[in-house]
Formats: sequence, C-alpha cells, structure tokens
Amino acid sequence: MSEAKLLFQKYAERLLQAARDEGIFRAISKSVANWRERKAKALARFPDTVELAREVRRLKENSLERLDELVQQASRTLEENGAKVYQAASADEAREIIGQLIGTDKVVVAAKSITAEEVGLRPYIESLGNEFWETDVGEFIQQLRREKPMHYGLPSLHVTREEVAKVLTGSFGREILPEASAEVRAIREFLRSKYSKADVGISGCNVLAADTGSAILIENEGNIRAVTNAPLHILLVGIEKVVPTLHDAFKVAEVTWRYCGFTAPAYLDIISAPSATSDIEFNLVRGASGPLELHVVFLDGGRRTLAQNPLLKEALYCLRCGNCLLECPVFQLAAGYYGDHGHLGGIGAIWAAYVTGSLAEAAPLAYTCLRCGRCTEVCPLSIDTGRLIAELRHTIVGAAGG
Repeated sequence: MSEAKLLFQKYAERLLQAARDEGIFRAISKSVANWRERKAKALARFPDTVELAREVRRLKENSLERLDELVQQASRTLEENGAKVYQAASADEAREIIGQLIGTDKVVVAAKSITAEEVGLRPYIESLGNEFWETDVGEFIQQLRREKPMHYGLPSLHVTREEVAKVLTGSFGREILPEASAEVRAIREFLRSKYSKADVGISGCNVLAADTGSAILIENEGNIRAVTNAPLHILLVGIEKVVPTLHDAFKVAEVTWRYCGFTAPAYLDIISAPSATSDIEFNLVRGASGPLELHVVFLDGGRRTLAQNPLLKEALYCLRCGNCLLECPVFQLAAGYYGDHGHLGGIGAIWAAYVTGSLAEAAPLAYTCLRCGRCTEVCPLSIDTGRLIAELRHTIVGAAGG
C-alpha cells in the first residue's frame, strides 16, 4: 500500500471513529450553541466590529506583502527593548533553539499556543528531562487525556464534564465532582502550585507590532499572566502574526476577541521587553519583579513559501478565532480529529500542505472538506476556504501526475 493510501486509510478510520462517538456529539452541540449565542451578543453590542474586520483583512493583506521587512523591524525593535531574538526557518530549528534555552531538569509552564502545538514542543521539551505543564484549562485537560487540542480556542470542547471529572479524579487521586466549578477549582489549585516553581514560561501571541515590538496576548483565565511572569519567558511567534504598528495590533486583537464571543477579554497582556525598573536614580535595570529574560523565536516553517502563493496565501490571514470550525458540518461530527499538528478543518488543510506537513498529509483533509461555504460566511476576514481547497486539490492532483 502506498504512503498516500495508508495516510488516507488511517485518517478515515480516525474520523469515522470520532463521528460515531456520542459523547463528542453531545459536547460539541452544547459548545456550538453557547458559542453562537455569545458571539451574537458581542457583535450586537459592538456592530462596528464587522467593518473593523474588513479593515483588518486589508491590513493582513498589506502586512504579508511586507513580511520580511516587518519581521526585520520587529526583531530590531525587540532587541532594542532588551529581548533576545532568534529566527527559526523550520519546526526543527524552533525546537532546538527553545531546547537549548531551557536545558534540562526545569519546570516549564506554557500558555495555549497553536504554534507550539505545530512544532511538537511539549513532547520535545519533556524528552530533554523537563516537567512541562499546559496551563489553559482546556489544554490541561487534553494533556491529562493525552490527546491533542480539538479547537483553536476551546481545546477540550468535545469532552463532557463527566469525562473531565473522571480524568481529574484519576490524576489528582481524589474525587472531583462532575461540575464545571469544582473541576476548574481543582485545576486552579494544581496549576498555582506549578506557577510558583516554574523556571520557564512559554507563550505564543495573537499579534505582534513591529514598531514597538509589542506582543498582544488575549486571555480570560489569567494563566498567561502567570506563565509570562516566570524568570525566563520564551515567546514563539509565527511570522504571519507581525503587523506594522501597535495601533494595527489592537485592531487585530479587538476583532479576534469579538468573534470569539467576548465584548472584552478579562485580560489583555502586552509584552514588549523583559521586566525592568528605573526607580533608582532613573537608571534602567533589567529584571525587576517579572521575567529576567525575554527570548523571542520567530518561526517561518513554510509561511514565506505560502505567502508567495497568489491564492493560497489567504490562509495566512487566519486569526484562529475558530468560527469556521464550529460551523463546519464535518467538525461538528468529528471535532479536531478533522485536522492535525494543531491546524484543523478546511483551513488546516492549507497549513498542512505548506507549513506543518506535506501535500500527502494535506490530501485527506482537503478531500474531507464539503466546500459548503459555511466557514466563509462566519469568518471575520471572509477567507474563501472553499476556493482555497479547490486550488489545493488541483495542486495535489498535479503533483501526483494526474
């Protein structure tokens, strides 16, 4: 059996198994209903967000045209701010850079990061002899379940509270009731004990401004504030996240959180440099109460190649709000089993082809997409995923000699 056929067979088996899981169907149905209601309220309260989203699309288009220039500017600015900056051409390079920064026998805490999932960071850092904990509630649940995240913003949306209670009871050695409040309190207690011991904090970001070197991180749980306050903070950034100015970055962030169903996030973290103080004779001293060091790793990993494709580059506009997934008929049946390497659904097929995998790995995803157009209807940046999928299929067939 050829490699391509084997990939298709394994993928089909995984997808069908998930589609037959009644627990997944129940959990996703509740998540989709709640998501729709919250997003509708947020957009009704701030209707100008729709026009702002159109502006952000134009901003993303222009930023991709200036990609190298903006990454270079952001790198210079961050270095001027006191950060140390690295350029990773591939996932392997990103892992190696971060592994060298961390070393071994460290306690590492991480904020939710699709880019870290993309490069396979956690298993690599653990293989070096480190203790590694995801701190987002959904990511933490998935870590305990030894599963990948199933959605960009809601990693464990397919898990019922009864299943959460079962895995927490088994992991913590005491009974955790199947109530969301009791489960969250138990996770909070465990993770706060890790924050105080953490040597390293790892995060991604939603957007990064080239002019100020400011990374914006949107959150509601408060875990990112704790993670990024570790003595050593490592920021892993896909180069497509860079925009020209801080003002631009706020526009991207606002559209992102509104389409995630929030009128405003509980916390908005803006990180431009390691901690510092000038309180003694106005002399700047790095390393005050916060991180002693900030290391920023810019990851290409195929993004520059994708950015050169006249049509498929549109996939790089994605804000990772996850609306497309929740409205996707296939995703509603199979959750994040429709995808891999942290990139999910139809849009994930484009990323699989150019960023995280190969045409062979992207093919099963591309041919699962129904091209129904529901994703484009709810996408804040109106990414035409169906059109991209058609182009990707044409590329796949051409590469196979069809």
